[in-house]
Amino acid sequence: MEWSIQEVARKAGTTSRTLRHYGDLGLLVPSRVGSNGYRYYDQDALVRLQRILLLRELGLSLPAIKDVLEGQRDTGAALRAHLRLLELEQARIGRQIASVRTTLHRTEEGRELMAEEVFDGFDHTAHEREVTERWGRAAYEEGDRWWRSLGEEGRRAFLDEHEAIAREWGRVREAGAGPGSEQAQEVARRHCVWLASSGGTGPRITRSYVIGLGELYVADPRFGKNYDRYGDGTAAFVRDALTIHAEHRLSD
Repeated sequence: MEWSIQEVARKAGTTSRTLRHYGDLGLLVPSRVGSNGYRYYDQDALVRLQRILLLRELGLSLPAIKDVLEGQRDTGAALRAHLRLLELEQARIGRQIASVRTTLHRTEEGRELMAEEVFDGFDHTAHEREVTERWGRAAYEEGDRWWRSLGEEGRRAFLDEHEAIAREWGRVREAGAGPGSEQAQEVARRHCVWLASSGGTGPRITRSYVIGLGELYVADPRFGKNYDRYGDGTAAFVRDALTIHAEHRLSD
């Protein structure tokens, strides 16, 4: 059984242009190209596309995804690994929902809140495995020590500053300023200062680091939603502004 490129794009929630781009990169080769030039995909291609989309949601770049797919010939093992990550994320979100529901009920009833209930599911260690696999155990342990050393007040201040920066990104974009404008570049500078304030990260605030992080804001919905909630397209605006800032103000 085969599906046309339009059918696959519609079912996957993407576009024909994206699928063609994946094909040009050697990520997703159609099983057949018709005499009319239309691309068709079989079941194996659909499974491969599912893996691509899952890896994109984990924040991997397209070149990195290509390396992963070429290194994982066992489709069953790869899908089981993906499934486990999704189940972990599902469990974490489930705890967050229960936590917020408990907080809502207790505040409406005027009952005392319990800290362990309020913050269940928000523990940064939930991403331990992902951080370790991407950047190494030392990176996770360094960040973990820094985060714990902040204390409750310090953690709140760190998160509040990011929230203020995210709002400012949305305001600047909504005002019609371009990513290279003085206003956007000032927010980019502030954003980089905030990044540098995170434990042990300062020396790594390089051109490639900031550009890669900007790409992650767009590629990974978990990051992009922090900005797009201040207006659709804000995450892409942040990426473009950070890229300009990095290319002109940072070095490797």
